[in-house]
Amino acid sequence: GKEVWRYIEENEFHHMNLQNQWQLFNDTLNKLLHPKHYILNRDGSIKFSLLPDPNVVAVFEDPIEAINEFFHLYIQTSALQKEKAVIIKKLTSSITASQSYIEKNNKKLSEIENTTHYKSWADILMANMHQIKKGSTKAVLKDFSNNPISIKLKPGLSVQKNAEIFYRKAKNQDIEINKIKTAIAQKKEEIKEWNNQLSLINSIETLPELRKHFKTAKKATVKKKEPLPFHLVEFMGYQIWIGKNALNNDLLTIKHTHKDDLWLHAKDVAGSHVVIKHQAGKNFPKEVIERAAELAAYNSKRKTETLCPVAYTPKKFVRKRKGDLPGTVIVEREDVIMVKPRL
Repeated sequence: GKEVWRYIEENEFHHMNLQNQWQLFNDTLNKLLHPKHYILNRDGSIKFSLLPDPNVVAVFEDPIEAINEFFHLYIQTSALQKEKAVIIKKLTSSITASQSYIEKNNKKLSEIENTTHYKSWADILMANMHQIKKGSTKAVLKDFSNNPISIKLKPGLSVQKNAEIFYRKAKNQDIEINKIKTAIAQKKEEIKEWNNQLSLINSIETLPELRKHFKTAKKATVKKKEPLPFHLVEFMGYQIWIGKNALNNDLLTIKHTHKDDLWLHAKDVAGSHVVIKHQAGKNFPKEVIERAAELAAYNSKRKTETLCPVAYTPKKFVRKRKGDLPGTVIVEREDVIMVKPRL
């Protein structure tokens, strides 16, 4: 069998002269005829053998005692290796996913930092206000390196107002850049921790120790949290909640919204309820209302239109009547803002 030939080959059988080969062969037969019983651990796999081995963990004279111990160790070690494999697969998958996330967001970060220069455009506009005619749709100017540059303008706004829009976009861009950098740094820390866990798992030799560190088989079942009925967007430090569908619109507006939150919805069409969460002692900034309105417009039947009217009002002026269809509410008082639908 394989174990016999393994033992013979490990004892340099093929490098011996004929006489020594014969001696080894007879010694091996003698060990098999008058055996001791060996339990081996080869790379985490428990084996039973009648021949000595460098990987021996126990030796027995009594075959029944040997088989009982072999069975006990085999079951223990098999369970250990099985649970190790599950954890290693999960850790490896998490590392791979995080590396992909970092690569994707580094690319996104590079695109944001190198393709759109809102602050630079705003500075150039403010420095050349006197050269730009009122109502212009674009300004062809020189940048601060004396290179020609063309900047699109909103003709209904003054040069200063156009610059303010670019400054606001630059501020939002900086917020997005910082969020991406923070997320990348967090993923790198997670990868570091997962690699530490991989190193630890390879050093663990018993099932109780594995379960102590990784809480596998003995871990209590955690009740899965119900998903929230809205998507979350953060803008200028404010949380904007967007309903996922008609039923979730009701849950968002009726159960998850405070009376002082600001409620928004695209006018006269089906769409998501959108809520800006109130912050104590603060008024809702105009920029935040505009951003939430853009999201309400985008998440409505008007998402393909150039401009969309969006109603907004404190939640205390929004109510639902008994028997109304899902997502249907009564708005007692509202203001309207015109925005371009934008995700």
